[in-house]
Amino acid sequence: MDLNKTDTVKTTIDTTHTNDVPVDHYTELENRCEKICSFSEEMINNNKLPELLQHHETKQTKPVAYDGFEPSGRIHIAQGIIRTINTNKLTDSGCEFIFWVADWFAKLNNKMGGDLKKIQTAGKLMIETWKLCGMNMENVKFLWASEEINTRANEYWSLVMDIASVNSLSRVQRCCKIMGRRDDDELNASQIFYPCMQCADIFFLNVDICSLGVDQRKVNMLAIEYCDKIKRKHKPVVLSHHMIIGLDGTKMSKSNPENAIFMDDAPSDIKRKIKKAYCPPKIVENNPILEYFKYIIFEHPDIKNNVTIQRKEEHGGNIMFSNYELLELSYVNEELYPGDIKNNLVGYINTLLFPIQKALTEDKEFKELTKRVKSYNN
Repeated sequence: MDLNKTDTVKTTIDTTHTNDVPVDHYTELENRCEKICSFSEEMINNNKLPELLQHHETKQTKPVAYDGFEPSGRIHIAQGIIRTINTNKLTDSGCEFIFWVADWFAKLNNKMGGDLKKIQTAGKLMIETWKLCGMNMENVKFLWASEEINTRANEYWSLVMDIASVNSLSRVQRCCKIMGRRDDDELNASQIFYPCMQCADIFFLNVDICSLGVDQRKVNMLAIEYCDKIKRKHKPVVLSHHMIIGLDGTKMSKSNPENAIFMDDAPSDIKRKIKKAYCPPKIVENNPILEYFKYIIFEHPDIKNNVTIQRKEEHGGNIMFSNYELLELSYVNEELYPGDIKNNLVGYINTLLFPIQKALTEDKEFKELTKRVKSYNN
């Protein structure tokens, strides 16, 4: 069952044989479910989440959530800050989070010319960047696909072959958009195999919660269908987060560095990019500046519920917003103008990226790592 983010999160909690358990326990469980689901634009099997949390609580284990990343060069703000925010929500709610550093997948997808050494260097930069920008590492694991698959090769490739054998070629091809490919793209044989491998990752890692972008929904649905075909009772909960748009109001793409804020951008870069970003007065749809406020600024725990738009007194003075909806309403009603929100977004983004900017000045190893990966994109 698919649910939009606007739908109520269903948290049906089994209270059988629980006379001795405090009511507060169930309130806490509901709160955990809500927090885990709070960043999701689409949810599948989320009605099973309370049962899943209770099961792990009984076993004194942690539910496993995961996301997979192809290291492919510079890291934009959605990969850096939004992934950090969402990961912290999951680990704060008692989950273990696995980052599947998909180096082999990047090679299959011909990222950086298929050069595995470059891909793995880019993977190291991703990990170091997450550490710097506030990710709580206590319950986070980084697993390299190449290492884990080689270690348990028989288990992994048996899974991949079984998934491939129960699906038609056309069904697998429908998943190829997960690699950023169009329906009419001519694919290599390696890229045809890619969806079966990504589907296998979920079961290979024993994942309870798939926490990926909505652009990966096709392969997550392939995993749900696979469970039905093999009569597997335990299906993953799928929590798909929003994919933030580019600064020109269209799809974000790394191939256009002016269309996104990157984690290694200097303050001058951030100011320039935001100044020229698409932001028509009163318009919410496809407005990247409003999206940055909604999915980054108002979701960041150090800022949310207290977002201040600073303005000169002659322009109305400062105004504070406790939630995104109020800011959007003020923008639609022309109580706020593009210049107001753009100028203040620059300040907030620079604050969030300050640890990265500082490391680029003071940490020689991080600076060299960033420089090397940046050169791969040139």
